[in-house]
Amino acid sequence: MGDRRKGAEAHFPADRMQELPDKFRRYFPITERYVYLNHASVSPLSSAARDCMVKVLDGSMLCGSRIWEEMERRQTASRSRAAQLVNAKPHQIAFLRNTSEAISAIANGIQWRSGDNIVTTAAEFPANVYPWRRVACEHGVDMRIANGVDSHMVDLEELLALADERTRVVALSWVQFATGQRLDIQRAGKFCRERGILFVVDAVQGLGALELDVERDFVDAFAAGAHKFLLGPKGISILYLSDQALQQIAPTVIGWTAVKDHGDYLVHDLDFRDGAIRFEGGTANVAGICGLGEAIDLLLQAGPADIERHVLSLSAYLISGLEKKGYQVTSATAPAEISAIVTCLHQRYSAAEVCSHLEGRNIITSARCRGLRIAPHFYNTQADLDALLEELPQ
Repeated sequence: MGDRRKGAEAHFPADRMQELPDKFRRYFPITERYVYLNHASVSPLSSAARDCMVKVLDGSMLCGSRIWEEMERRQTASRSRAAQLVNAKPHQIAFLRNTSEAISAIANGIQWRSGDNIVTTAAEFPANVYPWRRVACEHGVDMRIANGVDSHMVDLEELLALADERTRVVALSWVQFATGQRLDIQRAGKFCRERGILFVVDAVQGLGALELDVERDFVDAFAAGAHKFLLGPKGISILYLSDQALQQIAPTVIGWTAVKDHGDYLVHDLDFRDGAIRFEGGTANVAGICGLGEAIDLLLQAGPADIERHVLSLSAYLISGLEKKGYQVTSATAPAEISAIVTCLHQRYSAAEVCSHLEGRNIITSARCRGLRIAPHFYNTQADLDALLEELPQ
C-alpha cells in the first residue's frame, strides 16, 4: 500500500470516474429507487451481503446445528478478509457488536494508574468519548481534550502537544463525523509509537471508503462498526488489536468461547485463547459476521486504493459544485483532509429542511450539527451528485 497523502490528491481523471460504478453498481439495488448519499449514517446492503446472510439463516432453519462446521469456516474467512483489508493478521481481529462496544473493550482492558492521562478532542462522536470518561472517573485518569480552531475542526498540533510522559492513550477518529475532516493518523501514530503511547482509532467513518494500513499508519487498535462505509449489516463491528496492544489490554467481558479449552465444558481454567478472538466471548452473530465478510470481499474486489481515489474525486467534485451554487462548505476542503463526507450550509434553510426537501425527491442525505451531510461511496457516480446539486435550493 502506498502513501495515502499522495493518493488522496491523485483523484481519478473524468474518463475513469465511471469504472467502479459500471462494475459494481449492480450489487446495490437501492440505486433503482434512490440517489443514496448517506453512507456516513447507515449504508444499504449489497445483494452479495444480503444473499450470504440469507444462506446462513436458511442453513440454520433447515439444518440447525448440522451446519456448525460450515459456519466456523465462514467466520474464519470473514476474519481473514477483515485482516487483509487493513494489512493486519487474522489473529489480531475480533468481531464485536458495534464501535462503542469495541472501544469500551479497549478502554476497560487497560491497567490504569492514578495520574495517567488520555488525549482526545472535543469533536469526537460520543462512542469515542464515553468509554474514556468512565475510566477517567473510575481510575483517577485525566482526560485532556483539544478543542482545535473551533468546536468541530481538529488541530492535530494542538492535540499532540497535550501528550506527556503520563499519557497512556491518544484516542482519535480517523474521519470526523460532523465535518468529514480526515486526520493524518500516520503522523499521530508515529508520534505515539515513538513515545510508547497506545494509539486508538475510531475508524468507522473512514474504513471502507479510505485505505487503512495498520502497519504503515502505526495504529495500535481500532474499532469500526460494519453498517457505514464497510457496507455491512448493523450489530457487528471489527476490533483490531496489534500484538503490542494485545499484551497491554485484557478482556473484561468473558464468555465461554474466550478460553483455549472452550470445547471442554467442564474445564474452567481461565486460560485465554491467543489473539483478539478472546474478546469475542460467547456465541457469535454468525449471520452478521458472514454478511460483513461478504461486504469486505466486494471492497477487496474493487480495490481499496481505487475506492479511495474514486470517493475523494466525488467529494472534490461535490465541494466545487456546492460552492458554485452558493453554499457554505463547512467540511474540510484541503486535499489532505477531505474524505467521503462533505457538509454544507444554506443561508436561508436549515439542514433539516434541505434534507427533507431532498428526501421528497428520493435523494437521501442527513443533517448533522446544523450542516447538511452528504456521503457518497464507490458505486455512486457524478450523475448522482449532479442530481443532488440540481435539486438543492438556490
